[in-house]
Amino acid sequence: MQVFTTPSNMALLAANVLVFIGLFTGSFCTAGTLDSCVFLGEREELSLYEDGDVVIGGLFPLHFSPVFSSRALRWMHTMTFAIKEINKRNDFLSNITLGFHIRDSCNDIPVSLKATLQLVNGQPESNLSTEGVTRNSSMETTNTLGCAAVSYFASCSCLSNQKEFPTFMRTMPSDAFQIRALIQLVRYFGWTWVGVIGVESDYARFAIQLFLQESMHYGVCAAYTNFYPVELNQHALDELLNVIQMKTSKVIVNFSGESEMQDILREVQRRNMTGLQWIASEAWATAKSLWEKSGKLLQGTLGFAIQRAAVIPGLHQHLTSLSPLSIHKTAFLAEFWEEMFKCHTYHDRKMCKGTEKFDDVYSPYFDVTQLRVSYNVYKAVYLVAHSLQDMSDSSKKQKAFANTIVWFFSTFSDSHECSPCSEDTWPNAARDLCIPKNVEFLSYYDALGILLCTTSVLGACMSFLVVVVFFKYKDTPIVRANNMELSFLLLVFLAICFLVSLLFIGEPSDWLCLIKFPAFGISFALCISCLLAKTSVVLMAFRARLPGSNVMKWFGPMQQRASVLLGTAVQVFVCLSWLLTAPPHANYNTNYHSSKIIIECVTGSEVGFWCVLGYIGFLACMCLVMAFLARKLPDNFNDAKFITFSMLIFFAVWITFIPVYMSTVGKFTVAVHVFAILASTLGLLLCIFAPKCYILLLRPDKNCKKKSLQK
Repeated sequence: MQVFTTPSNMALLAANVLVFIGLFTGSFCTAGTLDSCVFLGEREELSLYEDGDVVIGGLFPLHFSPVFSSRALRWMHTMTFAIKEINKRNDFLSNITLGFHIRDSCNDIPVSLKATLQLVNGQPESNLSTEGVTRNSSMETTNTLGCAAVSYFASCSCLSNQKEFPTFMRTMPSDAFQIRALIQLVRYFGWTWVGVIGVESDYARFAIQLFLQESMHYGVCAAYTNFYPVELNQHALDELLNVIQMKTSKVIVNFSGESEMQDILREVQRRNMTGLQWIASEAWATAKSLWEKSGKLLQGTLGFAIQRAAVIPGLHQHLTSLSPLSIHKTAFLAEFWEEMFKCHTYHDRKMCKGTEKFDDVYSPYFDVTQLRVSYNVYKAVYLVAHSLQDMSDSSKKQKAFANTIVWFFSTFSDSHECSPCSEDTWPNAARDLCIPKNVEFLSYYDALGILLCTTSVLGACMSFLVVVVFFKYKDTPIVRANNMELSFLLLVFLAICFLVSLLFIGEPSDWLCLIKFPAFGISFALCISCLLAKTSVVLMAFRARLPGSNVMKWFGPMQQRASVLLGTAVQVFVCLSWLLTAPPHANYNTNYHSSKIIIECVTGSEVGFWCVLGYIGFLACMCLVMAFLARKLPDNFNDAKFITFSMLIFFAVWITFIPVYMSTVGKFTVAVHVFAILASTLGLLLCIFAPKCYILLLRPDKNCKKKSLQK
């Protein structure tokens, strides 16, 4: 399940890949120079080779540190069975004989890389233990046009990138499908708080990354994520199990292989941990060895298995066609025989008699009731065979082997290459037509857009309604005592803030992006500057009551208006600097989702955006400090209490806004921004003016000078 890539973008599938090496019209070594070709590298006895016009290379994880895998041996012999089956057919590849060259990947990336390069280099000229090996000719059959790879077990979604892995195919579904199914599974059972763990590999990293992205759409949250090394020593196990024990979530999604899960379950059993609900990835969901050894710990485990084949005709007979005489001639079989019958075929240990019978023992090698990975191997061999058939039928044999795979899967029988869709289109299900991508933005017609738009209009109407009420009662003590002019200005600016949020709804364009960010910053600067001026008036008015104080003559109506304009002018300067250096603009984002185009306003300059937001926060801090200092002044100046409370709500909204804004994408980012504008503006309106409207409309008996002066 691991992937190894080099900077040159050559995909080397670490343990589960078939490498196809073929030659039709040429070779690295011609007949005249064959004798001068020298095999470079170590010669290994543990490989299985049979010559052919086209040699198919295979990597199988026959050893799991260091246990021999009977399942992987069945996969390997499924490959040889499929190749021999194809060679016997007269209606298929009649002029081409397939061969094979198989090596052990040991389920290890460095070993897999070495084995892959040895497959590409060719077979050394030495007498290997093989089935029916003819004169070595794999140097001649090395594909001068490059090699393609078909995986039977690699499900990492990263491998779907055709630009990075142009010659890669697989008969195993991408993890993208499994992840969506797993999320819907846990959501179905109401498990919205789950732990997510995985082995330190590309397979688990990409799977967990995709799981976390998709889970947001289903209301499933990750209690924790944890990666553990492939080689699970005691220290790594302790770290992992300590995390699981400390967290409250008992539902655990694990992306790993069979061997890693064995180590984890062994430690779980040692610690006597119970009540864990495991969600299995396809790599270990159907591993019999786990259920045989740790069945009680795995009770209730859920997961999705690889598609199973009902039967592969003739495979069982091929697997059971082993004889004691053949095990010495075939690589890997001697070790399998010793493992199965607990004997040895060499030296002075208990010798295998040669009379052992398969009926007396059970081995996964002979089990053809659950043909899942074996079926993938079978299909992979036929995939390359069909591609070779198309290549041999084509009049343009010089085309790269990678293109033949494209020909085989193309809807058009005479297509020689895939034409990529444009950035604003993507392929249909049949991959024979480019269709327009879905366009996403916060529209006025979306349910969310309608809700926010309605709230914005209602908020503006409430502000103007308060203006009408204040104008009607402008001569009453409570209106006159709360700085009538600044109150009217503040209400108008609050209405503007409500209406500014409408600029964020609808399809973004360059001019709209240029307007909405400065409009947002300037409108809030006006509101907070008005509040700052009102709070300053309260403090100055109280000091004016002290004997000999004439401070109010320095802070009259003209100075109050000037302070509002000065506070806003700084924001205007910040916005102009932003617009002149790196203005906001509309952007068509195709990176987040392959089937969608997200139309969004990008800030152009992150510094400019955060400076605008930071200046609003600076004004709000000054206003909060001054209102807090004035909160205990006499009752006729108690407007500071309401301003203090409104500023606390303002800060709560915008402090919450920042992390949510940074973690959302697309129209939801815009929705969060609009919600923060509406919530903070509504908080200011209600906290400052609702108490006054209550007295004006419902308790007129309190709207008198006498009541105002009482403490």
